[in-house]
Amino acid sequence: MTDAARRVDAHHHLWDLDVRDQPWTIDLPALRRTFDMYELGPKLAKARIDGTVLVQTICVPEETPEFLALAAADDFVLGVVGWVDLTGPAVADRLAELAALPGGQYLVGVRHQVQGEPDPRWLLRPDVRAGLRAVADAGLVYDLLVTPEQLPAAVETVRDLPHLRFVLDHGGKPRIGDGELDPWRAMISGLAVHENAAVKLSGLLTEARPEWALDDLRPFAEHLVDSFSAERVMFGSDWPVSILRAGYEDVVAITETLVEHCTPYERQQIFGGTAQRWYRLGGGR
Repeated sequence: MTDAARRVDAHHHLWDLDVRDQPWTIDLPALRRTFDMYELGPKLAKARIDGTVLVQTICVPEETPEFLALAAADDFVLGVVGWVDLTGPAVADRLAELAALPGGQYLVGVRHQVQGEPDPRWLLRPDVRAGLRAVADAGLVYDLLVTPEQLPAAVETVRDLPHLRFVLDHGGKPRIGDGELDPWRAMISGLAVHENAAVKLSGLLTEARPEWALDDLRPFAEHLVDSFSAERVMFGSDWPVSILRAGYEDVVAITETLVEHCTPYERQQIFGGTAQRWYRLGGGR
């Protein structure tokens, strides 16, 4: 059961450079520092966000247990999307181990940086498919982090695994900066016909030009909402990556503007209901 009044940020990250390097930030000086809940908490309060889903950042086994422990200690974090090696022989055992850790009840999903895999059909590999079936058996969600070139394999995967709930991160990373709606638009429509797929209205701003305008984002956001319907769309800030384009409160306000044509019920789903239901975040803490 969901709390209809609760507003949820379904996608953000945290990292501590004193604990672990984030090599991908080397050429991004604005992100080349530590980001924690002490910094994010006040921003959530100002933006009237009641809870969050904390998403894995790099593909290492140590990060997920740390995030689960943080979720157990912080009232804002309602769920964790962690990482396991989907190509390994014991994915089910690893997921069970994570669930048994302190904070293990907050494990709601798994993600891998498929966008970094050179094979555009990586998701179709037999070992990956076996890992994904283990995720489904554990009752968890799988977050799809893919590029437009990898969307065809994502569509096949969602179709072939109807018992696994999927969430497409960042709208499939369309080339907003180039204004390229097609062929992304058709692939999104093809993905949305499968009822086991949802999408995050997140990360779009980062795909836009540094000198972005709201009208650059609007056709992409509207196609996502129209294709999936509000009950399968969820807001995500993608903080702190989002600071490359705008501050936290601005990202929330921009998203609110992009969905202002929706009904109050639909906006309620996008800003909380969908995330709570899809990730099974449960009631209050």
